[in-house]
Amino acid sequence: MSTRLDVAHPRTPPGPSSVRHPTDRDAAPHEPDPAALALLDLQSADGHWLGELEGDTILESEYVLLMAYLGREAGEVCAKACKYLHSRQGDDGGWSAYPGGPSELSTTVKAYYALKLCGMHIEHPSMVAARRLILDRGGAQGCNSFTRFYLALLGQIGYDLVPSVPPELLLLPKRTGFGVYAMSSWTRTIIVPLMVISACKPVAKTKLGIEELFRDDLPMSPSRASKSPLSWGNFFLGVDRLLKWADRRLPTSWRKPGLRAAHRWMVDHFEGSDGLGAIFPPMIYTVVALKCLGYSENSAPVRWALDQLDDLLIEEDGAIRVQPCISPVWDTAIATIALADAGLPTFHPSLMKAGRWLLDREVRVKGDWSVRRPHVEPGGWYFQDRNEHYPDIDDTAMVVMALNRTALRGNPEVNLATTRAVAWILAMQNRDGGWAAFDVDIDNEILTKVPFADHNAMLDPSCADITMRVVEMLAGLGYPHDHPAVERALKYTFAAQEPEGCWFGRWGVNYIYGTWQVLIGLKAIGHDMADPRVRRAVAWLKSAQQPCGGWGESCRTYDDPSTKGQGVVTASQTAWAVMGLVAAGEARSAAALRGVEHLESTRNAGGAWTDDAYTGTGFPKVFYLKYHLYAHYFPLMALARYEHAAPRRASAGALALARVLADPRPPEA
Repeated sequence: MSTRLDVAHPRTPPGPSSVRHPTDRDAAPHEPDPAALALLDLQSADGHWLGELEGDTILESEYVLLMAYLGREAGEVCAKACKYLHSRQGDDGGWSAYPGGPSELSTTVKAYYALKLCGMHIEHPSMVAARRLILDRGGAQGCNSFTRFYLALLGQIGYDLVPSVPPELLLLPKRTGFGVYAMSSWTRTIIVPLMVISACKPVAKTKLGIEELFRDDLPMSPSRASKSPLSWGNFFLGVDRLLKWADRRLPTSWRKPGLRAAHRWMVDHFEGSDGLGAIFPPMIYTVVALKCLGYSENSAPVRWALDQLDDLLIEEDGAIRVQPCISPVWDTAIATIALADAGLPTFHPSLMKAGRWLLDREVRVKGDWSVRRPHVEPGGWYFQDRNEHYPDIDDTAMVVMALNRTALRGNPEVNLATTRAVAWILAMQNRDGGWAAFDVDIDNEILTKVPFADHNAMLDPSCADITMRVVEMLAGLGYPHDHPAVERALKYTFAAQEPEGCWFGRWGVNYIYGTWQVLIGLKAIGHDMADPRVRRAVAWLKSAQQPCGGWGESCRTYDDPSTKGQGVVTASQTAWAVMGLVAAGEARSAAALRGVEHLESTRNAGGAWTDDAYTGTGFPKVFYLKYHLYAHYFPLMALARYEHAAPRRASAGALALARVLADPRPPEA
């Protein structure tokens, strides 16, 4: 049995000399790729990169609904947000979670209400179409839990039709399987302010309601009811009814201990953060919760919370859209890796500035993760500009790899930060051998049955993409294939392989993303790429290639896995597939060549690429993302790795012959 020390460190502690950098070509002459030059132009003066992070229209809708609660819906900002919101309406009258996706009932109800509050008449053709869709789908009474909170907040339904989120959960022991620390970190930050709202039940009746969206022939029943009488879902509904009974019959003082705990928790988590959790949903609920707790609208905490929301607004062409958060650490780490792969010298000022900017954001305080790992030293990085309570494993692994692609590697400061980060990540390995995003062993499936769990994100389980990114990082630091943590990770990953040979992508869309990262990790750690399981993954990637040579996959695959690998071709997903093939030893294959040629032929005027589709994942089946820099740095990275593995010196005739041999179909017009 290995000792704790054996698990925490490789058999030969890695130092600067043992770090492997297969793409480090400082001395080699290299003509810069125009995409690399364009990416350098996007770097901020202090060294970081930041691309827009685009979500769906629930962001604009909920912003307007919050402003209506504050009595500000008539303002210019709301009018501009509604202009953008209106522009995103689908042909069927509804609003979807991603471009081209099916209309969502709750998303459409919120959009309709926001537009009405901003002055759009209910007989406007857009409103008529939206209303028809809503009524055909069962009316506003079919909305999910989080939409119901907004409807109750604005007086459209009673709180008896909204799931209770009891603040008393914070009074439970932290290590209990049913408390807030048994839930995912993002759910935790959302429900704590909702606890205050649930207990205080604020209502700001507006002049405009949406009674026309409710169907008289259908009941307005509590959500999440189960047909089985003996189920956890019905048990939690029973608890919900008991809490509502207590609110009606008991003195309000019974809730004070829980409210005090929620208040204290929120204030503690404001420190070192760009808003609670540094993501939109808890940030917007914070404003309402603070007012419930007695803070005036002009108080410093409320003004601070509103300022954090305002920082997420982007105005363009007279319209305002809202980001779910910002992603500078993530963007900076990946941009650094892409530029280093593309041949930028490790000592180039841009990479050095990026490395120092990243170093300045290392987490050195204990966050929520320490509840389950109290004796582990803080380390790692978060996603946003400031979010010290929530470093995440994915960002931490990516930052470590980025730092070690700069001339800062070997620097004592970098060595110490890397040592802390690796020790923290190893301590966060789940019992199943995989890694999740923010926490360890958050996998109590019973919690998915609570009434407010219909956002499909209560848990933070292991996933193959993060697990193998950690393995890739460990490999770059000299950890061997037979290190106990690596062996457990590989066992988990192969057990998670789909029958077709691909892997599910938790944080990117979808099976292309998961398969790419697994193949990269396997290659980095020195796994035998002739392994039949690897060859099945390669065969699946090749089977998903489209006639144009690129790859594309829709967010629909989360709802319908039978559509794996299918969707509009994108630059980012094509890049992932090409990198996966290169890692698997397929750089000289016709499939990889055709993928590279597709990327070369689809550059935009600036020499980079543009994706319209969403290729990032927030909550599968619920919330998706478009990272605006994904179509820039991932293709650059793919072309550089391909060129390193298989320099393109073949003649045009030979390339054409390779394509014909690989695909007997005639070329596209």
